[in-house]
Amino acid sequence: MKLADAESTMQKTVESTLRSFNTIRTGRANSSLLDRISVEYYGTPTSLKSLANISTPDATTILIQPYDRNTLTLIEKAISMSDVGLTPSNDGSVIRLNIPQLTTERRKEFVKIAAKYAEEGRVAIRNIRRDGVESIRKQEKASEISEDESRDLQDKLQKLTDKYTAKINDLLAEKEKDITTV
Repeated sequence: MKLADAESTMQKTVESTLRSFNTIRTGRANSSLLDRISVEYYGTPTSLKSLANISTPDATTILIQPYDRNTLTLIEKAISMSDVGLTPSNDGSVIRLNIPQLTTERRKEFVKIAAKYAEEGRVAIRNIRRDGVESIRKQEKASEISEDESRDLQDKLQKLTDKYTAKINDLLAEKEKDITTV
């Protein structure tokens, strides 16, 4: 494994962690809350984004306007069955989701969920480091690189690991701030 490969994989892990964070509700309406919802459309699970226009007209409302009106009930059912915890309101042409203010207990719960996602991201980055170190050691054993080069590469890999772990920690701190800010 090359350092550039490890770095790009770590970057993708940080982006994945950020996407996970975006699915956690804060006190404000955010269309990314619906990213993980898929709708059974003609027998095929289809992402909600590809079936409707999703907007946030104000801080407490998400507006879902389907491209095909026949999908209204399917979308409403998918949202109701999801773990988003919001009740859809269907007026015949659009679906409205009202975002209630979060209680203190719910905020704490969301902070725990964010911490879990962050830990998953950090574990993934450490696994990338482990795989990289194993690869470097194999190269050293096969006499493809010297012991000094091996140590240098491992140090660089550790620096990358520290850098991307710090990014995840920063994202977590930002998300916790978003969740706990009233």
